[in-house]
Amino acid sequence: MKIRQLSSVPSALAALPALLGHALVTPTGGHAPLLGTARRRWVRSLPYLVAVALLAVLIPTGTVLLHHGYLLAVPTAAALAVAQSAPLLAAVTRPLAVWWVVFPASVAGAVVTASTPAGVGPWPWPVTTLIGYLFLMLALSLRESGRTLLAVWLVTALTTAAAGAGFTRAGDAGAPLPIVLGGTVLVLGWSLRGRGEARRLLAEQEQISEAERGRRTLLEERARIARELHDVVAHHMSVITVQADSAPYRIAGLPPEAAEEFGTIAAAARSSLAEMRRLLGVLRSEESAPDRTPQPGLDRLAELVGTVARAGVRAELTVAEAVGALGELPQAVGLSTYRIVQEALANVVRHAPGAAVWVSIAAEDDTLRITVVNAGAPDGAAEAGIESPEGTGHGLVGMRERVRLLGGRLDTGPLPDGGFRVAAVLPVNQPEEPGT
Repeated sequence: MKIRQLSSVPSALAALPALLGHALVTPTGGHAPLLGTARRRWVRSLPYLVAVALLAVLIPTGTVLLHHGYLLAVPTAAALAVAQSAPLLAAVTRPLAVWWVVFPASVAGAVVTASTPAGVGPWPWPVTTLIGYLFLMLALSLRESGRTLLAVWLVTALTTAAAGAGFTRAGDAGAPLPIVLGGTVLVLGWSLRGRGEARRLLAEQEQISEAERGRRTLLEERARIARELHDVVAHHMSVITVQADSAPYRIAGLPPEAAEEFGTIAAAARSSLAEMRRLLGVLRSEESAPDRTPQPGLDRLAELVGTVARAGVRAELTVAEAVGALGELPQAVGLSTYRIVQEALANVVRHAPGAAVWVSIAAEDDTLRITVVNAGAPDGAAEAGIESPEGTGHGLVGMRERVRLLGGRLDTGPLPDGGFRVAAVLPVNQPEEPGT
């Protein structure tokens, strides 16, 4: 195995130039602007501003430097300055293509300035040329792959070293500096890009986790509501079973066919009860234990309001006389009313401790109207409202699911004074289709 690995090293080294050459002619990704995905507008505009500033400075400065320092004619100096600096504006979107223009222009500048006297300035990279080239390498590092960056740095280093070896100029000891600076800029930009991509992936993962957490919360609330409603439905099924079983004994002169039909109804009801128990076993999690306490209703709202007073919440309960005119409410409506008020009061205790709360139960057109309004926290230390970064988020989710189950309506939102309002309308006799 080791012999095979060692024999593959020469072949890999032989293929390296071809791979690097292919990387130099193959741009990575699309043509989106650098920093184009940044949230802030000034960050997205920053590459363009820097490129325009470089053009405004490097073209005239480079022309003067090449003319007076390197003794080039003004047309030649201006042409080199434009060729080395003007393409930088396109480097914001196509840095690799710009490199194929700027690098040959930089080589051409080194060739035409090779005969200038030593000591007039760094060679083969004049200061203006080096500044523009470093900006281009930074743009490359923010866009291209690591293989492309390695190829660019190797070409730059080999060309600079070859120029220094072929044209010996006394006093020009700064030739290695562009190699070091170029490598540093490439590594720094590549590291910044990797950090930005890691943060972006982390943010996407957090969004996915938040969505999954919200979905899990919704499913947990639906399962909890289903377990509570199981007792309500089981009670009605038990009544049907008892009535069907006792019908032949309570009703005199019942025909045999009718008695047999009542027996069939009782058997179907008992079978439905057994299936419901199996369904409840599926809905109940491993941690939850069977709840054998009776499900609460409107008759326990006064007790609930009195309980929150011990937590420092001044709560008042008002039940309109019209509620009694509705007659005996369905158990599902009574249970949902109790749970909605309970969730609203619990969130007031959590997010607006010490605030005053008003609970109102009214009836209108065969509907039950629940309103829970709380003022802002007296000391301002806690933010009023149901949803907050510290909360679990189960409050509104549970309310929405209970109201949706009964075909009602739910309205929640903050108040101008810093409080919060929860208003629900539950149909009593003729519920609408769920989800309307």
